[in-house]
Amino acid sequence: MEARVITRPAVAAERSPVTNDPTRMRDQPALRTSTGTEWLVIGLVLAGISVAVLLFQDHATSDVVAAVVVALYVAMLVVRVTVRPRRPRVTALAVLLALIPVVTIAELLALIVL
Repeated sequence: MEARVITRPAVAAERSPVTNDPTRMRDQPALRTSTGTEWLVIGLVLAGISVAVLLFQDHATSDVVAAVVVALYVAMLVVRVTVRPRRPRVTALAVLLALIPVVTIAELLALIVL
């Protein structure tokens, strides 16, 4: 009986660093090539919806949280104008955009609990 050796030629390729793999989260085109305008448009829509929902609540903290949402959007505008390197600018815009619904949902959940 003959012994067979099974080799996996793909193993070396699996260990090598992959460059520009569009399936990796940090290699998405929206994070690599965006100027930030798309993030501002989406942020404006999201902030508008959030402020509208919060202002219809009859609670004092809802007005404060609506002001925080507006401040987050203003921070997005400031980042877009002041931060020059593309990757840090888009990363900061993504974080600020993500904070808008987080703050809004946290307030709405707090109103449900109270």
